Amino acid sequence: MRVLLTGAGGMLGSSIAEAWQRQRPDDEIVGWRSADLDLRDAAATRAAMSDCAPDLVIHAAARVGGIADKVARPLPYLLDNLRIDSSVIDAATRSDVPRMLYIASAAVYPASATNPIREGQLFSGRLEPANEGYGLAKLAGLTAVGYASSQDGRAYRSLLPSNLYGPRDTFHPERAHLIASALRKTHEAAARDSETVEVWGDGTARREFTYAPDLAGWIAGEIESIDSWPSVMNIGAGVDHSIREYYEIARDVVGYSGRLDFDESKPSGVPQRLLDSTSAREHGWHAQTTMADGMTACYESYLRQIADGDIR
Repeated sequence: MRVLLTGAGGMLGSSIAEAWQRQRPDDEIVGWRSADLDLRDAAATRAAMSDCAPDLVIHAAARVGGIADKVARPLPYLLDNLRIDSSVIDAATRSDVPRMLYIASAAVYPASATNPIREGQLFSGRLEPANEGYGLAKLAGLTAVGYASSQDGRAYRSLLPSNLYGPRDTFHPERAHLIASALRKTHEAAARDSETVEVWGDGTARREFTYAPDLAGWIAGEIESIDSWPSVMNIGAGVDHSIREYYEIARDVVGYSGRLDFDESKPSGVPQRLLDSTSAREHGWHAQTTMADGMTACYESYLRQIADGDIR
């Protein structure tokens, strides 16, 4: 089987590529990175898809970033992701690719969704304002994937993961998500002997994070059954932690003994985000990596980025 993987240079994409080579060595996997092809260019994407002629597309490419950047500049998160997804989905259908796995996001769920969040709550309310541009684009993407599947009888499916973290995470101050940001800020505080680390909000909001290599291994192991998957499926670790708890684990991993300084003037976001991953568990999913072990691997990846002088 020839597999086309978009976003192959990202955290999840690179984990999928590694898992695929380890678990499915007889397959040919073709990885597209942002440096290779601008997926916002629909004509170039159609031509590249036609040349590749894959049996399966795993679409993991997206414009992603931290919450501060999404609040300050929501427009590119909406427009760039709309362009990327429409280019890839259109190219796949025009090239008669029979199977596609679209990596969407739990950001598609309304801010008012009841936890644990089931797939049936899609389109039931307004999205969280801080993540609205990105979430709307992902809603459009999963809708297009669903249309392609029902209209043409293709096995096109959307996966809605919780927040992800792991090796090769993004640690840049403007683009890092919670765990990468907590590790970076705690590391920097330890390096300068600071007595405190600033944390946005009051620390009580709860979030679910899934270790990207766990998800990648499951995708590689279960992909042959994609035809039997529901059109949209949640997937997450199945447990959430408070922002305070994530920072406390970061402190332990880094070896920092200072205080956490919660800035309650900053937004905390919705009180809880926890997915109901019942369907995924019925298809063989279970998280394998503890939060402490996963955050340690994530921190080691950050230290390598520092050593290489390449903070992504």
